[in-house]
Amino acid sequence: MTEKKKRLAIIASKGTMDMAYPPLILASTAISMDMEAGIFFTFYGLDIINKNKYRSLKVPPIANPAMPVPMPNIMGMLPGMTAMATMMMKSWMGKQKVPTIPELLDICREGGVRLFGCQMTLDVMGVKKTDLVPGVEVCGAAAFLEYAVDANISLFV
Repeated sequence: MTEKKKRLAIIASKGTMDMAYPPLILASTAISMDMEAGIFFTFYGLDIINKNKYRSLKVPPIANPAMPVPMPNIMGMLPGMTAMATMMMKSWMGKQKVPTIPELLDICREGGVRLFGCQMTLDVMGVKKTDLVPGVEVCGAAAFLEYAVDANISLFV
């Protein structure tokens, strides 16, 4: 009797660059460990798989207490601060040879990570299935829960 693979189920609800890395890194790591992995992209997390947006995700400096260079919120609202924070993160990731979001997304797709796009979010935000990267399964919450119910690890990001 063959042993069933361990399964990781992730919900990605935020679409900023700093919040796109965790689900993609965790899912790509899971498949490298011979696990199954699936990510449910809902609300702003849908930007991670939107072919018109995923290459240009930003890092918002406003009210982001985890920023390595702490700054008052008033500073984060100044013009150009989001671009600067995004450039800084890209630089840090590049220096450590961390793949970009598009590269991680390709690794996930090529490795067999199941990418679930939330149907309700598409409807609410006016996003079309054709706006999503190839390979995304559009489904409702119930269909993702059918997948997640057998997960050994479930995460909300």
